[in-house]
Amino acid sequence: MNKNVGGIDKILRIVAGIVLIGYAIAGPAMGMDTGYNVWGWVGVIPLGTALINFCPLYTIFGFSSRKSSD
Repeated sequence: MNKNVGGIDKILRIVAGIVLIGYAIAGPAMGMDTGYNVWGWVGVIPLGTALINFCPLYTIFGFSSRKSSD
């Protein structure tokens, strides 16, 4: 498994993941009844890919945001 997530991409994924998980947690407190919990699970994906520095979709499309010196 080659690392293909780097730099700013990693930071954006972490922020997006935390925001989505936070939205799912805060959903019931804000009076939302449906759909909020799904966003928490969606938030796990960018957070997980950022933490392991690997995105399977990048591999499929032959893309990498990581510099060769990272």
